[in-house]
Amino acid sequence: MNVDTVSDFLAEQRDEAPEELQPLIIQFEDYWERKLWHQLTDALLEFFSHPGSAKQRLQFYKVFILKFADKINQLKLVDLGLNAATQCRDNQERLTFLTDLAKKVDNENSQDAFVYATVAVARVRLDLRDVEGARRDLDGAERTLEAFDSVETKVHAAFYRVNADYYQARADFASYYRNALLYLACVELPALDPRERRERAYNLGIAALVSDSIYNFGELLQHPILEALAGTEHAWLRDLLVAFNRGDLAAYDVLRGHVDRHPLLSDHDDEIRQKIYLAALTESVFRRPPHERAMTFAAISADTKVRKTEIEHLVMKALSLGLVRGTIDEVAELVNFTWVQPRVLDLAQIAGMAQRLGDWGENVNKLGNWIEATGQDIWAP
Repeated sequence: MNVDTVSDFLAEQRDEAPEELQPLIIQFEDYWERKLWHQLTDALLEFFSHPGSAKQRLQFYKVFILKFADKINQLKLVDLGLNAATQCRDNQERLTFLTDLAKKVDNENSQDAFVYATVAVARVRLDLRDVEGARRDLDGAERTLEAFDSVETKVHAAFYRVNADYYQARADFASYYRNALLYLACVELPALDPRERRERAYNLGIAALVSDSIYNFGELLQHPILEALAGTEHAWLRDLLVAFNRGDLAAYDVLRGHVDRHPLLSDHDDEIRQKIYLAALTESVFRRPPHERAMTFAAISADTKVRKTEIEHLVMKALSLGLVRGTIDEVAELVNFTWVQPRVLDLAQIAGMAQRLGDWGENVNKLGNWIEATGQDIWAP
């Protein structure tokens, strides 16, 4: 494309653009003529991020940007391509567009951009229900990511986001949970659309409840993403997660109606009920001082509301999951707990721990006073 052709194209696009964007297009021509590629790229990114540029993005990309694409930062080229792809007619056209973009940046010195574009291709494949194709793209992207010493955070964020979407499509709730939290660790929460924050908080909460391998919700409860549920129709979900973290059977019974009305939670009702029983068990063990953690089956039954005949199975499940450690005396119907999994504490649990520390300190003082009183005759002056 010669200078005259560029000038004609930009003049045509300037006339079609909203008035507030016309000065930017004038800058494009100046930067082009002076070969200021960095400045031109940043100006194009600003233009593409404006809603008023939507109808012109594909034309700018195909007619203008591709002429100097190899001269600019390849990650930024992918950003421009992703913005342009939003204007494709359908997902099939978008897939072709993004596949070509990924091939264009598949060079030795731009593998980060290649991963970034490949992840975008995987996202479109998911939309087209090509789950196996999406997995192949994501596996290739992951292998490349693992070879990097460092990479821009937005590349990791894009990978974890689409990887989470893949596992959600496959109903692999534990993998979704892990990847969604990794995605949130790579982004600034206020930068996310409020709707996305609500959906992410809701999906994470549901995944935590129905997963067959997540029994500790502390990491999620500490994350500010759950604040997005406040004041919404799903505010109960956070309350339910808090009840599980405390092993609060009474709160669970109050909120149980939401579980019954939610199709996915209702389908996993037995697993969710077992989770709250296990949470009640670990909370019961946690509340006791280490020297008082020998518990009878009857005591465990009273704390967990599980029938005495099912206590052994409950404890064995907790032991197998690594939630507690200890030994079971079947004859004496006694469990000696030696360890309980560390947990995130709410204010009530912290107050209980403070009380136990106070009692421990008082007992230490009493022991010291007793030793001093009874040992006077043998202490050397």
